Amino acid sequence: MFCRQTKAVASLLVVASAVLAGCATHYIPNTDVEDNDDNRKIISFCEKYRNAVESKNVSELLKLASPKYYEDGGNIDAADDLDYAGLRTYLTGKFQDARAIRYEIRYRRVLKDDDVIYVDYTFSASYRIPGGKGEEWRRKVDDNRLELVEYQDEYRIVAGM
Repeated sequence: MFCRQTKAVASLLVVASAVLAGCATHYIPNTDVEDNDDNRKIISFCEKYRNAVESKNVSELLKLASPKYYEDGGNIDAADDLDYAGLRTYLTGKFQDARAIRYEIRYRRVLKDDDVIYVDYTFSASYRIPGGKGEEWRRKVDDNRLELVEYQDEYRIVAGM
């Protein structure tokens, strides 16, 4: 009798494990983002952005940005706000000081709210710039959020670059 009960319990555990495994969330590889067609398309677009930063491809970065791009600098001081024209000025000016860029992204979350898609991520940026003693490497690790809107069959970045 003990053997029959053990087999029954074992069978029940196998069935429960299979059911729970079927309900497990699957993630896009190397991200914390649920794997589905929409999220894959969004992450693929964000990878275009990441690659354009690494290659310092200004024309591609401007193409990925919406003409309605606006960054408020995260504070109430309007002096550091950046619109599309300001983004262009930054990318063709100070951004060009970087001699080499490595930009890694770990995508954390994709949220959709009305017409805006928020992509939260952690980045690690390493870059070489001119300094007082010649060129020097700098590194920054931080969290950021890209704000996207749908545009034709793709997206455009409205904030967060």
